Amino acid sequence: MSISMKKLSILLSVILLGGSAPVWACTNFLVSRGASADGSTMITYAADSHVLYGELYHRPAADWPAGTLAEVREWDTGKYLGKIPQIAHTFSVIGNMNEHQVAIGETTYGGRAELQNPDGIMDYGSLIYMTLQRAKSAREAIQIMVDLCEKFGYYSSGESLSISDPNEVWIFEIIGKGPGKKGILYVGRRVPDGYICAHANQARITTFPLKDADNCVYSKDVITFARDKGWFNGKDEEFSFRDTYAPLEFGSLRGCEARVWSFFNHVAKGMEQYIDYAMGYDARNPMPLWIKPDHKLTAQELMACMGDHYEGTPMDMTRDLGAGAFDSPYRWRPMHFTVDGQDYLNERAIATQQTGFSFVTQSRSWLPDAIGGILWFGVDDAATTQYVPMYCGILNVPETFAEGNGDLLKYSPTSAFWIFNRVSNMCYLRYNYMVKDVQKVQKELTDKFAAYIPAIDEAAKSLLAMDEKTGREFLTDFSCRMGDYTFNRWKELSEYLLVKYIDGNIKKEKDGKFLDNGTGVAVGPDQPGYSEAWKKMVRDDAGAKLKVVEMKK
Repeated sequence: MSISMKKLSILLSVILLGGSAPVWACTNFLVSRGASADGSTMITYAADSHVLYGELYHRPAADWPAGTLAEVREWDTGKYLGKIPQIAHTFSVIGNMNEHQVAIGETTYGGRAELQNPDGIMDYGSLIYMTLQRAKSAREAIQIMVDLCEKFGYYSSGESLSISDPNEVWIFEIIGKGPGKKGILYVGRRVPDGYICAHANQARITTFPLKDADNCVYSKDVITFARDKGWFNGKDEEFSFRDTYAPLEFGSLRGCEARVWSFFNHVAKGMEQYIDYAMGYDARNPMPLWIKPDHKLTAQELMACMGDHYEGTPMDMTRDLGAGAFDSPYRWRPMHFTVDGQDYLNERAIATQQTGFSFVTQSRSWLPDAIGGILWFGVDDAATTQYVPMYCGILNVPETFAEGNGDLLKYSPTSAFWIFNRVSNMCYLRYNYMVKDVQKVQKELTDKFAAYIPAIDEAAKSLLAMDEKTGREFLTDFSCRMGDYTFNRWKELSEYLLVKYIDGNIKKEKDGKFLDNGTGVAVGPDQPGYSEAWKKMVRDDAGAKLKVVEMKK
């Protein structure tokens, strides 16, 4: 595919950076019941933004008097958009999962700019969280979103949404109809049992079955609207939502579809056939919407995939000069640069430094709702975060993760977001050494939480059967304790990293303790220097002035 250099530059700045929309840089995985190791449905979401403060939202269940109006503010900016009638009863919502185990994630793909409606009231964020307060199933969530947009207008640009309940997982793609026009154009498809799907800031639904209401829903005008605009003139069964409303470009492949490819590549053989597509070289062999993984996936495996930087692939971010002396898989913004008139890019991986929060959800049909839904929640960079189990039936959230405990403008010593950023930003300085210490603690806590869950499930099930409030209080106590424990463990980790790596040295240690010489003085630290590859690059760049020569006397 060939595109102009000017268009490439625009695409990279808008699609890879997100333009003015702070969360145009997210990644979702979708796992059906038959593709998960325990029979749960799962979705993931990384809310990536340079201005998003990571915190765990909590909306308690509530009853509302007739005539109550709910204020709508744009999730990204806080801009007031309007008010809509509140319903009589709203469900409890923990993060992006409600008390009925319904979970929703998103990625923004933008699409045709002329279809955005500045007069709409429902932005994508408000649409998600208001729907979670109303929906008991994924299908009901889809219908609620459609109804809200038809009544009050859709404000945002094109969105791909992941919607799950204990039995089904849906990918639902929407876009507006233009200024002053209410409603949305949409297609939703149920991920087949045994399959997985993903999306990452590029619309992915192409053609779709027109007569399969059990597995596919779409707006009645999704095709006729395109015909009227002159964007499509083929047969109905040939209509592609993606190609019509969000056509592929180089940036949407390399910056977006590449992340989908990387996830698929982790769990299924044969994905090398799509490498040219993922890298933006050739759009003629696109990836399928969903694939069947080689094995059934666990929540812990999804957590690991959320920390991916293309390691071991042609896009491996640790294997070029941009990785620096310590194999860093991070590139600071902007994400594109020009040298001698030629445009270049830095890779956009699944894990990135500017993540506000991320999660992995599990919805488990064989358990009561309050116990069945688990939101594994983490803040900051998905590669260096720790996912903590938050049951969907809890009555409040850990104070260290809660809203109002800090912001991006001032450091808070009681904020999980800030303590995790303190650790990750230390790692960015000497990544290949420090990340190993972080990974040890991640494994320690992840294994611990996974071991706890079966016992907590059973205890909560017994308590819930006796008294719902007691059961929920038990789940709340567990989730809050794990959140606080994680916060404290990460605080210890930050102190450990500072002591161990101070001033570029690496302290010697044994059995978890730093070594001294017997009188309390640290023994000489390790100073491993730089890799051979880095030393050669320095030589090639500055060898003439750094070379040790025989002094003239």
